[in-house]
Amino acid sequence: MALSFGTDGVRGVAQELLDENFVTYLALAASNVLKSDQWILGRDTRESGVALSSAMIAALDHEGIEILDVGVVPTPAIALLSREQNCAGAVISASHNPWTDNGVKIFAPGGRKLHDREQTGIENKLQQLISQPPQEIRSNLSPRLHPKPTDSWAMSLVAALEGRTLEGMRIIIDCANGSASHIAFAIFNEVGAQVALINADPNGRNINEDCGSTHPDGLAKEVLSTGADLGLALDGDADRLIGVASDGSLIDGDIQICLFAKDLADRDRLMHRKAIITPMTNLGARISLEKAAIGTIEVPVGDRNILAELEAGSSNFGGEQSGHVIFHDIATTGDGLLSGLLLADLVKRKGQSSAALASAAMSRYPQVLINVPIDSNASPIIKAIEPKITESKLRLGSAGRVLVRPSGTEALIRVMVEAEKEQTANDEAKRLASFIKSAAD
Repeated sequence: MALSFGTDGVRGVAQELLDENFVTYLALAASNVLKSDQWILGRDTRESGVALSSAMIAALDHEGIEILDVGVVPTPAIALLSREQNCAGAVISASHNPWTDNGVKIFAPGGRKLHDREQTGIENKLQQLISQPPQEIRSNLSPRLHPKPTDSWAMSLVAALEGRTLEGMRIIIDCANGSASHIAFAIFNEVGAQVALINADPNGRNINEDCGSTHPDGLAKEVLSTGADLGLALDGDADRLIGVASDGSLIDGDIQICLFAKDLADRDRLMHRKAIITPMTNLGARISLEKAAIGTIEVPVGDRNILAELEAGSSNFGGEQSGHVIFHDIATTGDGLLSGLLLADLVKRKGQSSAALASAAMSRYPQVLINVPIDSNASPIIKAIEPKITESKLRLGSAGRVLVRPSGTEALIRVMVEAEKEQTANDEAKRLASFIKSAAD
């Protein structure tokens, strides 16, 4: 039971670290802290999802909680239902991770991510339960099924276009064999787009497999070969988006942040004329926003941290390089299909190609990312190489950035280096990765 909350819920190898027993304890702990008399429960397309969902249902039923099972739906749909019902919600999903992993994302009543005090309370209660003798909880409950779990969410997406359509736009959507596979076509078709899907045939084991937001190369080839105006790559639970421009280039979260923030500012819709970003945001994006007189507020990596700042009223828009982009006036969490609709709408409104818009959005500084697998706690390893990190920062000066941090979702230490020249960034990143490996041995 070594799992703990990361940047977006709890994740681990399904049926090994994250099994029915762990999910049972987690459900009991969360219900004790959130004190909601109803829960919305959904999942993505992973093979392990049904068993883990059943365990969570049994635990919640044991606590006398009403459960509304929405089956396989995107995470943002569950967030919206949680907001509408003003009740807690949970998604059995490991987002962009491979099918062998699974996880649990929890929404507090109102469809929002957990506040720090709530997460800490759940973690503490979870540890108490784990330390006690195992308890077996069984339930013969057949949870109430939602008759149309995606209807209100789909309506909110269409409404975000404010009556505009995507007629004449040719769009390809990579569903990552995930939870949007059965709904993406209908939503984009309703607003007039000529849409085609790829990787929309989930079998329980092919979610995110060489496809989706973490592997957009296949989508880029499809966009180029078909002459599509835009490609949209989702992840397994459809809460993030990586776009593909008409020339095959990527429209990652940084480019989206620049495009959307400037457009919102131009229409006087960007609160305080500021955008929320994270340490991973490319230096080029920061410079581009600064030139547009748009301020930035940096928060730690993780959409939960972005949402906390948005809820504090610092802005109404923010995002991450990974493709979590949050329009807080519309949604309480990241939504890949919402981002995709608004990106396509922006392209059409501007009357330019997606390639031209993406190219002009920012000048990217070379950024090198290296993930170093670890078997132990990341903190002492990072502490041990702090002098080396300082040396790298001094060598780069104001013309670059260095970030070394533990992954919030995997057993990795992530190294990010930006510099004016790619070779410089490569050299510094490889040097730091080597020091991490040595310190970890």
